[in-house]
Amino acid sequence: MDEAITDFGNSLSLERGRSPRTLEAYENDLRQCAHFLAARRVRTWAGVTPAHAAAWLGSLGRLAASSAARKLSALRMFARHLVAARMREDDFTALLTGPKLRRKLPATLTLAEVARILAAPAGGGAQALRDRALLELFYASGLRVSELAGLKLQQVDLENGFVRVFGKGSKERIVPLGGAARGALSAWLAAGRPAFVKTTKTGSQFFLSRRGTALSRQMVWVLVRSYARRAGITKPVKPHLLRHAFATHLLGGGADLRAIQEMLGHANISTTQIYTAVEGTRLVEHHAKFHPRNREK
Repeated sequence: MDEAITDFGNSLSLERGRSPRTLEAYENDLRQCAHFLAARRVRTWAGVTPAHAAAWLGSLGRLAASSAARKLSALRMFARHLVAARMREDDFTALLTGPKLRRKLPATLTLAEVARILAAPAGGGAQALRDRALLELFYASGLRVSELAGLKLQQVDLENGFVRVFGKGSKERIVPLGGAARGALSAWLAAGRPAFVKTTKTGSQFFLSRRGTALSRQMVWVLVRSYARRAGITKPVKPHLLRHAFATHLLGGGADLRAIQEMLGHANISTTQIYTAVEGTRLVEHHAKFHPRNREK
């Protein structure tokens, strides 16, 4: 059974360009299922019935709905792979239903909160220039943390004002840069980055640590939270909030949802549509707060 799971993982990696972390999660889910089946004397995938699959899902018990849904998704894709590879004639997951998911609205930041965070790196030292450039780019582009940390010099075109990003599945997208971000990035390259360059360690990484190496995702988290505290923001601030703020503020300014989807690198428009709910919630709150008939008690 393990051989079929490995073959499935290889096909996802080669044909669909799934990330290593996604592949690892799917393969772990399937091996967990295989262990469950083996305990019930089911030794091959050809012997799995819909009842077996349903029993495994039922055994997950109090697992979070999102995790259970991911495991079912992995099993569905695997079952289709088995049919395509002619290891089975039927899809044993066809009649399975997953847990109902309530999509949580993503938290975000107000315009004033973002402005305070962006102004937090004070001074003209190399680290301040780097951190200001990083925060400005984060908010200007809506990049994922991993995309920001792994950014290369050749991906940034300041003359024409865009960043070339390779996101999930190695899909390429072009994200425009505004004037404030371009200015901060130019200052970092001219007066900040040279101070961090170490001839034996430094490659083409855009953002560098003091050791001349690439910034880690963890370091980006530390920087964002540190500057949020310095800006006097008391609510928990994770780096992804700047990505959410990028999307919600664009939508609030009248940007087209399809354009936001493209800039965020979402494969499906339904993922981007969650921001319409965020914007709608904001409008309801404003109406409740400022409309005179709502203020009358």
